[in-house]
Amino acid sequence: MAQEERIQPVAIEEELKNSYLDYAMSVIVSRAIPDVRDGLKPVQRRILYSMAELALRAGTPFKKSARIVGEVMGKYHPHGDDPIYESMVRMAQSFSMRYPLIDGQGNFGSVDNDPPAAMRYTEARLAPIAEELLADIDRDTVDFAPNFDGSLREPIVLPGRAPNMLVNGASGIAVGMATNIPPHNLGEITAALTALADDPDLSTEALLRYVPGPDFPTGGIIQGRDGIGAAFATGRGRIVLRGRVALEEQGRSGRYQLIVSELPFQVNKAALVERIADLVRDKRIDGISDLRDESDRHGMRMVIELKREAQPRQVLNALYKFTALQSAFAVNMLALVDGQPRTLPLKQSLLHYLEFRRQVLRRRAQFDLTKARERAHILEGYRVALDNLDAVIQTIRGSQTAETARTNLMRQFRLSQAQAQAILDLTLRRLAALERKRILDEFAEIIKAIAGLEDLLANPRKIDVLLKEEWEEVAKKHNNPRRTFISEEEAVELTEADMVQHEPVVVTLSRAGYVKRLPAETYRPQLRGGRGVVGLRTRETDDVSHLLVTDTHDSLLFFTHRGRVFHLRCYELHADSTRQSRGTPLVQYLAMEPGERVTALLGLSAFDSDRYLVMATREGEVKKTALQEFASVRSNGLIAMNLESGDELVEVKSTGEADDVLLVTEQGQSVRFGVKGLRAASRTSGGVRGIKLAANDSVIAMNVLDPSSDVLLLSARGVGKRTPTSEFPTQARGGLGVRAMRVSDRTGPLVAARVVKVDQEVMAISAEGIVIRMAVSGISRQGRAAQGVAIMRLDEGDQVVSLALVSERLSDEETPPSRRRRR
Repeated sequence: MAQEERIQPVAIEEELKNSYLDYAMSVIVSRAIPDVRDGLKPVQRRILYSMAELALRAGTPFKKSARIVGEVMGKYHPHGDDPIYESMVRMAQSFSMRYPLIDGQGNFGSVDNDPPAAMRYTEARLAPIAEELLADIDRDTVDFAPNFDGSLREPIVLPGRAPNMLVNGASGIAVGMATNIPPHNLGEITAALTALADDPDLSTEALLRYVPGPDFPTGGIIQGRDGIGAAFATGRGRIVLRGRVALEEQGRSGRYQLIVSELPFQVNKAALVERIADLVRDKRIDGISDLRDESDRHGMRMVIELKREAQPRQVLNALYKFTALQSAFAVNMLALVDGQPRTLPLKQSLLHYLEFRRQVLRRRAQFDLTKARERAHILEGYRVALDNLDAVIQTIRGSQTAETARTNLMRQFRLSQAQAQAILDLTLRRLAALERKRILDEFAEIIKAIAGLEDLLANPRKIDVLLKEEWEEVAKKHNNPRRTFISEEEAVELTEADMVQHEPVVVTLSRAGYVKRLPAETYRPQLRGGRGVVGLRTRETDDVSHLLVTDTHDSLLFFTHRGRVFHLRCYELHADSTRQSRGTPLVQYLAMEPGERVTALLGLSAFDSDRYLVMATREGEVKKTALQEFASVRSNGLIAMNLESGDELVEVKSTGEADDVLLVTEQGQSVRFGVKGLRAASRTSGGVRGIKLAANDSVIAMNVLDPSSDVLLLSARGVGKRTPTSEFPTQARGGLGVRAMRVSDRTGPLVAARVVKVDQEVMAISAEGIVIRMAVSGISRQGRAAQGVAIMRLDEGDQVVSLALVSERLSDEETPPSRRRRR
């Protein structure tokens, strides 16, 4: 019955809430979150204190880690040897701690995430900077509390002469919260503390002059200062880190290799190497031919060899995008302040530590003052005894016992019990003249020290002066140069374009809607009249309609016969591996309607505000619209021109206001007029008359003229010529124009016209996919009335369908365009 009376009914939700809160606070305060004053978690603090008790200071012999772990677990931290040893190992790792607190001997792990040796094999002692955290712990500078069983006492915080929380950082996951404090440079932090002691009103921006950013033990490069500023101002932020990579040329081979010498903080090097290898094997990163780790005891060296045609910047961007070579450090400066977790900006962290050190110095000064006063009190008794030596000796000799002698001395010379006892303990040798002088000198010094300590405690500014002297000494002894470089270039989200190398490519499009992309160097130059090579494998019912030489980063505008336009970046097209492949259906890229076909293809590197698109239709209408109106084209397309019934859009060119354009028809007629004479119209409007057509004639091309260039005309049967642009007179648009080339049964109708220069090359493609690439200089220059010469030899039934200009001259002796900077 008595037992039942002790049972109290409790609501289960209340019990769960209270128990969970108790557990959560225990984890937060006693496990995962560091104290803002010394920057240590309880297990770390207990390890360092136990090592100090074992006298394992810097310079002393090492002691087995198992011995240290046993000391910590048996006296202060009864939570198992594994977590104790793990914490101890981390404090000894130079790649984990900016300033390691433990000097380890043996295998303490590696940056490749190799595990440390068992604690029975390793040895350790305190690192020199750890002694700064423990300095003056025996001078009543911090409070002590009973250990887990009440048999011993342990410090609740270390004196922390060095600002450990900021210089070494911390990370931990508690219940419902986490901390992730980056490490910093000791010299920079002590400089900021000194400045803050002089002026507590310093802003975060002013502190950035002393602490430009975190300083990680593994080095690396911080991208930009925006993340640092946010983290320092609010205690939370995102700092983007990149590894340090150098580009080296491999002798005379013309190949390059990327040398990684530093990694972002907490990146596993072995896992990074494996990740890069996987990406290369899966063809997500192109351009890497070999990968190896040449790291040794002299430092890190990871070698990434590139293929001859690879562009290093694009390969490096891909590594940043898909691997941990670029990582983000999520700053969350959560620490315990008076036992409560708080997110602290940089200034608040410094101020809390500054106030703690002031308190430590005051307590130390008060401890020293108490000791000095106690010593002065004893020395005062000595002085009384020395001034009355004979009487003192007589009093002692006349006493029956020591207790009686002490009482008589106290009564006769007005001494305290401590003074009387000290006189009784005084040895005879101290009565010598020299010893008497030493006692008097010590007394004078003690009195002077007492005055100095009293003045120190009465003047807070002198406390700050002493603090600054200590920080200067700590920085001088333990600081080393900054390892992490801070780049002014802000980190940006890498896009697919950043990972694609600039490269001249040939884009071909068939009438059935198959598109493909190949490197321009796939097609080697040939002589005029050559047979060409297979450029596109077509079906019997399909032939090639367009050929465009452009750059992988250019924007492609696809104009359809209905006057609509679609946008696609060139690198988004699938890169075909062979000339013989058919390509990919265009409908996989563009949301075209059934029966809609592309009639004009344009490549653009930029959408300049002072440029226009001039469009021409098969029936001879033209229109001018600002280029910027096409900068944002929806996936389902936009209206580019309103067409008359039965008309089709055939050509689109990018022009300037001062340019002249030339319309050419399949029967060899042409008209030249100025773009300035065209009124700029909106996308949805229709056109105006550009050329008056004869019966059965239609516009096949429109070109922007260059006074120093020629017009290259090519017919369906491979006959062509070059004609100087000066032979085409400027006329009013809307007329019949002048003859551009004499068309006959031998030539067939004109199919293409391009403005070319003598040092350029062109590509022509036939309906059956045969491509020929030739120098413009090899094509005859003739007048407007001439018929031309054979440029391409065709099979029976085949005909030329398209002509494209190659932007750079490429011969067998010259370097391929992929190795050359784009002009």
